[in-house]
Order: sequence, then C-alpha cells, then structure tokens
Amino acid sequence: MRFFGPTEKALFFSRPNRFVLTCRLRGKTVTAFLPNPGRLSELLLPDTPIYLEKTSNPNRSLHYSEVALEREGHRIVLHTHRTNDVARYLIESGSVPELSGHEVIRREVTYGNSGFDFLLKKGQEEMLLEVKSCTLFSKKVAMFPDAVTARGKKHLEELARLSADGTSCAVLFLVHWPRAEVFLPDFHTDLEFARSMKDAKDKVRVFPVSVEWGEDLSIVSGRTKVLPVLWEALERETEDRGSYLILYHVPRKRLIEIGGLGKVTFERGYYIYVGSAMKSLSKRVERHRRIRKKVHWHIDYFSGHAQFQTALPVRSEDDLECDLASAISRISEWSVPGFGCSDCSCPSHLFGFSTDPMSMRKFHDLLQYYRMDRLMEKYSELL
Repeated sequence: MRFFGPTEKALFFSRPNRFVLTCRLRGKTVTAFLPNPGRLSELLLPDTPIYLEKTSNPNRSLHYSEVALEREGHRIVLHTHRTNDVARYLIESGSVPELSGHEVIRREVTYGNSGFDFLLKKGQEEMLLEVKSCTLFSKKVAMFPDAVTARGKKHLEELARLSADGTSCAVLFLVHWPRAEVFLPDFHTDLEFARSMKDAKDKVRVFPVSVEWGEDLSIVSGRTKVLPVLWEALERETEDRGSYLILYHVPRKRLIEIGGLGKVTFERGYYIYVGSAMKSLSKRVERHRRIRKKVHWHIDYFSGHAQFQTALPVRSEDDLECDLASAISRISEWSVPGFGCSDCSCPSHLFGFSTDPMSMRKFHDLLQYYRMDRLMEKYSELL
C-alpha cells in the first residue's frame, strides 16, 4: 500500500523554522515544506538523505514537501498529515491483531471536550482511537513525544475520563522504525505527558505499532508488529530527578572569572555542562536558564557570559552525572579542568566543541543511549 506519489531524493541542509527546510536537490538549493512540528533534531542532521514529493497545487509557495528521510538504510516517514491514512490501512488490513475485527465507523470524532481520530466498532462495542506518529527512537527503544505536547496530554486525560464512564478507549502510536522492540513515553522531554499515560494505564489501551517502509515508501508486508510497553520502567523512572546537559554557545574567546578557579580562558565554540539534581530537576534546569540569579556554582559565573542554547534532562532514579561527564569527555574536543566537579573525582564537567553538538550524530547516539537504550539494558529481565 502506497501513501505518497513519486518522490525525489535530496540532502538535508538546514531548518529555518518548524515547517520549512532547505536541501540540495540535483545540485541546487531547494526550500520545502516540512509537515511535522516535532523537534526531529536527532534525525535532521547535515547531509541526511530526504525524500521530497512535488505538490500538484500550482498556487502553493513551496513546491515540495518532505515526506521521509533515511536513517541507517531505513525510510522514516515524517509526513504527519498522512498518519491517519496509514493507521486506517493497518486496522482494516488486520495488521494490528489487538484491533482485529474492528471497522472504522467515522474519522475525526468529537467526544466531551476533545476531538479524536477514529470511532471504531466491533460487534456492538464502539471504541475511540487516538493516533500519534512516533519518530523518536534509539537502537531498540521508541519514545513519544519528542517535544512537549499539551494536546497529547489532554487527549490521554480525556480518554481516561471517558473510559471511566464506560467508553472503550485506546491510543495507537505509529512507530516509523522497524528495529524498535519496546515503547515508552518520553518522560525526559515531557514528564507530564508520561505521568498522564501512567495514570491512564488501566483505563486506556495502548498500541505502539512499528512499521517498515520500503524503498518506494510503501509499507512492507509482514513487518508490522505491536511493541510492548515498559510499564515497570515508567513506574520507577517517571520522577522529576536525575541528570541533565546544558548546551551553551560562546561566540568569541572570553576570559571569565570563575569563583575559586580564578580567571579562565574560554575558547570560541559550544559547551556542554553536565549536572544532576536528584530532587526538583525541573527547577534546577530552570535556574540555569535564568540570567539573574545568586552566583553559587562554577556554572553560574560562566552562564552570565555564554548564550544558553538548550537543556536536555536525563531523568532517572540513578545518579548518572559522572557517567555522563565521562561519556561527553570522550566525544568533546576540549574540557575546562576542575569546572563543576569539586564534589567528585571527575577532571571536569564542562566540555567544548568547535561545532554545535546538536548537529553531530555521535552526540545524539550518546544522548539516546542514556535516555533510552540504557533502560532496555536495565529492565531486560522484564522483556
């Protein structure tokens, strides 16, 4: 089953805003529509092969839409506007055994204060089904969402309420990664969504379904599978605690007074600071965002002279701060001796890069290991 017209392969270059990207197509720079509001930072890396579909609408300003990209030889579909078409095909073709025998009665159904994607029916029983597109994954773990989704949280809470009133409710996560073996809500990125899913566990059925896309962007027959949810990990790890990475940019060489370290020269480039907060992680990260604050730690002196880029929490019941610092040190180009490590034996907790780590595959692989694959190792006995 195909869901797209003819496509052309290009190479990703940049993403000027959420819904626009630039790429190289047949030796020319082309601007294309990106029908996906997710962050996609671990997918949209420089020179990633992408698939463009030309629009048939002559009045549209952007003549191409990105529909998919390649990662490790697999096609990853990004076009969220086609998600419900794919979900309907999977349901009606019997590719989701748990939904076998259900038929689609209606699309875009309003119940209560929310709209849902499908109303299904099997015999006399009706079921509300919400569908989400999942493009965040590591080697074997898929997670959703890749950005905070207040809308997704509202859907879960409304489905749980309707379920308590006797309505059968479910969520189908369409996972675009055939190597995925387990699924979890991304509590690192959106703790509140993960908590809502945990609270709805016994009320709303969850179907994470992985698919494989062929070279012609059709679904590969026989490769669809329903993934287990690591509920035990969700129960234990979904707390506001753990470690974090803060990314900064120093646009020019600076000499900065850093408390007991004295005057330190910081080269132009990007920096990653590794810290931890085993209580109130969100508040700690928010403190690092603020420009005005009481100067206490080494990072407080530095952050007043550097440009904050992003914060990446790694929520866990385990203190991973020093392990993360060691891992970052192995991919960084330099470090600042003694920075942020006065209470441990690490050489440093601040690491430098000449280019933005967010554009580096090796950085995303490291982050995904600590956020995702490490969980599969930790809870392997449950699989």
